[in-house]
Amino acid sequence: MNHIELFAGCGGLSLGLESVGFELLFANEISPMASETFSYNFFNENLSEMSQLGHIPKHTHWLNSKYDQHELEKRLRENPKEEPKPGKGFNDLQSKDAELKKSIVVANIEDLNRFFSDKKNSKLLKSVKDGFGSGGIDLISGGPPCQSFSLAGLRQHDNERNQLPWEFAKFVKLMQPRVVMLENVSGILRAFNIKGKKYYAWFEVAKAFASIGYVPICIHANAKYTGAAQNRPRFIMIAIKAKDFNKFRKNSPSEFDKPILKNSYDFYTSLKKSEDAEYGSLNCYEIEKEQDNFSNSFLKPLVKYKKGQWRTVSDAIDDLRGDKDKKYPYIKGLKRSPYVEELNEILSIKNIDEDEDLNNDDPRSNGPHVRRRFRLYQVLNLVSVSTKREVSKFLREPEETVLSKTAIKELLEHDYLSKNGEYVNFGSASQLKKYLTTLETKKQTQRALIKDQPAPAALSIPDDACHYDHDELRTLTVREMARIQSFPDWFDFRSKVTTGGTSRRFEVPQYTQVGNAVPPLFGMALGEMVKSILDTLDE
Repeated sequence: MNHIELFAGCGGLSLGLESVGFELLFANEISPMASETFSYNFFNENLSEMSQLGHIPKHTHWLNSKYDQHELEKRLRENPKEEPKPGKGFNDLQSKDAELKKSIVVANIEDLNRFFSDKKNSKLLKSVKDGFGSGGIDLISGGPPCQSFSLAGLRQHDNERNQLPWEFAKFVKLMQPRVVMLENVSGILRAFNIKGKKYYAWFEVAKAFASIGYVPICIHANAKYTGAAQNRPRFIMIAIKAKDFNKFRKNSPSEFDKPILKNSYDFYTSLKKSEDAEYGSLNCYEIEKEQDNFSNSFLKPLVKYKKGQWRTVSDAIDDLRGDKDKKYPYIKGLKRSPYVEELNEILSIKNIDEDEDLNNDDPRSNGPHVRRRFRLYQVLNLVSVSTKREVSKFLREPEETVLSKTAIKELLEHDYLSKNGEYVNFGSASQLKKYLTTLETKKQTQRALIKDQPAPAALSIPDDACHYDHDELRTLTVREMARIQSFPDWFDFRSKVTTGGTSRRFEVPQYTQVGNAVPPLFGMALGEMVKSILDTLDE
């Protein structure tokens, strides 16, 4: 099996697909920083080192850069939003020596579509469509940037990034793979209200793929059901080329598959007849409601773990606590959990040398005031929901909020970090309120992780979450976040660790690379599902 990866990021989905037998034809990613990580792990190209030595990479190509191939250092810090006008920049693929197979193309999807639509590149297009000699493309997959759909974001219907799923469809129309897989945030399922009318982005995306000859199957899945230590719900669209769909429908053995496939095919045929479809004519199947049925269908790789079996934050990072001597596990005699052992085994391209330093695990410096607030967040995980709400409101508006007697009683049962760095207990409500007033903050996204639960979905910037351990009042390291996301320990994140200010608009440092990635175990389950479709088609 082969695949092309669009919006590849640092490579979480590609890693999962590779683990079940997919071979990468080529990948595409707009961010040079995320591409640096992808190149390092999949092609063994150390772009930072090559830039210092004046070497030209063989597996990493820019399609439209302000800088030529000998200015690699500048390319790695280039702002993709300030690229030259189409056709005015340096294009590595125009070189006779350029090899597209098993490479990553650093470019926005519009430029990629423009390149392959140009008649001058018809020979290369034909070669790609043939899978570089393998007879065709099995899968095109990817997750278009989703901030404007996200419920945690601004929900901007007219954001230009909302057009990226349609650019994805244009690319698919050019390449004609057998199967398409699109991944996005749950927010894409929530309606936008536009002039009093509801607009469902996921439904419009499904219509776009149906209009180019693909029958869409839409699912609302969650990475925690596939083994990742994270509660990460995601919209997934699997679209099968129409001429193959009926064969899959006929050969699919499960009774549960039949209504799913019938619904998708009815939607597709009605759209072909009328060139439009009403909302409600295509279902999006919800894993939380259909878990037992999923287990008996071609969707079963998405429900490997049920409630009570979910991997937890403790499974992912407990062995990385304590005094760090740069060897792991950090607590002497504490073994890695079966979860981490599994990541390193089934997602293995490289071996783990336990005598080597663990990459991407340098702790960030947190000031005394922030550490005091982190201890409070840990306490809030130990009290009732009503007390937690009261304290959250108090931190925003201490002068206007009255803490109830119940809340004060609960809070006084726990210790807190004092200004001199010692743990203290308060003996009265007045002492407690005075202390809480010093922690006033408008931030509402910060929280402490809960040791025996999967991590929350939002983990893209360093201060999204702090550690659960009483004596670890700090944010997570990149490696800890990567473990939660189900990356194996050999996977090395490259480029800057973090960023700030206006650079946030275009830079994708290590923390963001992890937070934006598809968890590899989730990618693995999606790959198993697509593999079962392809196997059925090939029977």
